Amino acid sequence: MTDATPLSFELPAVARKKLTVDFDGGNQSSDAGMLLLRGAEKKTGVLARLAAAMRDRRDLTRIRHRMGEIIEARVFGICCGYEDGIDHDALRHDPVMKMAVGRCPETGAPLASQSTISRFENAPSKTDAARLAKALVDQLTARLTPSGCDIFDIDDTFDAAHGGQQLAFWNAHHDERGFAPMHVYHAASGLPVATILRPAKTPNGREVRTVIKHLTKRILKTWEKANIVWRGDSHYGRAEAMEWCDENGVGYIFGFAGNSVLDALVAEAADHLRFWHALSEAPKSRCYKALEYKAGSWQTPRRVIARIEASMHPDPTPEDPQAMRQKIDVRYVVTSLDGDPERLYEGVYCQRGQAENLIKLHKAQLASDRTSCHSATANQVRLTLHSAAFWLMHTVRAQIPQGHGLARCEFNTLRLRLLKIAARVIEHGRRIRVHLPSSCVEKTLFRTIALGLLPSGP
Repeated sequence: MTDATPLSFELPAVARKKLTVDFDGGNQSSDAGMLLLRGAEKKTGVLARLAAAMRDRRDLTRIRHRMGEIIEARVFGICCGYEDGIDHDALRHDPVMKMAVGRCPETGAPLASQSTISRFENAPSKTDAARLAKALVDQLTARLTPSGCDIFDIDDTFDAAHGGQQLAFWNAHHDERGFAPMHVYHAASGLPVATILRPAKTPNGREVRTVIKHLTKRILKTWEKANIVWRGDSHYGRAEAMEWCDENGVGYIFGFAGNSVLDALVAEAADHLRFWHALSEAPKSRCYKALEYKAGSWQTPRRVIARIEASMHPDPTPEDPQAMRQKIDVRYVVTSLDGDPERLYEGVYCQRGQAENLIKLHKAQLASDRTSCHSATANQVRLTLHSAAFWLMHTVRAQIPQGHGLARCEFNTLRLRLLKIAARVIEHGRRIRVHLPSSCVEKTLFRTIALGLLPSGP
């Protein structure tokens, strides 16, 4: 029989004592923080909801791994930095992961292997993938209650393709083929609502309208009287989407590219700003102007807000290397909202930048760009699983007391400080003991979070 355990090896001596390293430490794990993820799942039920939405077409009398166990193991692995299913060939024996999905660490059977996980990711149909996406929306509406105004941010990012994959499209800006998955977040909580796989191109009006329409109707199915506002950059300020919002009483605030007609309408205000900025010593000056404007593709006039900024920029010449030149920058947004133009632009529209930070967490720190399956449906399922991992990481972080240094940390820091902790696991007849390192830096915080995630609290 082949023994896959690496042989022991020698390292330089310590205090004149020989140093030998081996992998015979017994039933241990390097991811004790999965117990926190297990608590987050018990508290939110996001993985159970996904498992209930997935149709299991297997012969139930011949399976070893329940759908819920496969989803839990895959998502817990993503949270701990194991982006690929192949990692589960080793993780399936990890004692803490086995406990996290409800199996005993020693006497429990191994978890699903890479081949089982790959079959799981490729088995769903388009209908199943849609059901999973709807389940993620339902998770948000079930866990949160609507406020006076709920803003939803919509944006996209670029994911490079990894071969001949369905929906992959050439993107000239990134100079390679890939996808541009659409991300939707609930602004107040920072939780993901939907992640939709799509080709790497700018969305057209019908596509934006379809996404906004279906998500809005799904949200209002539970939040019947919610005041919903959609927020995005100029890619999403499409006439079709705004017309649907106007007809259905849904608010919006989108970036707008602007044109020569709008520039002429704000020219007088820009000239006044230029004059007063030249008289002042401020490096920048801003003013705001609201106006009614009707583009050629719009059926009715809409409110457009112009942000006009005057600033000084270097303009060196041979005679004067320190010369400066005044420049005017004008940005536009189109909105259905009433109120002060400055508040709407600075306090509402500009806050959409937080969505870009959330996308970075989703993509760079939870590796949601690992959409390397050939099938577009399988890659859509992967995106949903990564969104579920976002839910768990967000829930664990939310249990950190305000004022603590990790209360607003990124997911990579959370993983390093709270998830990647060594543990020795001992299973007795009626008890399981998990021994964490005595030198664990965040031992007090780990205990606080674990108890806070209990159903009844600490």
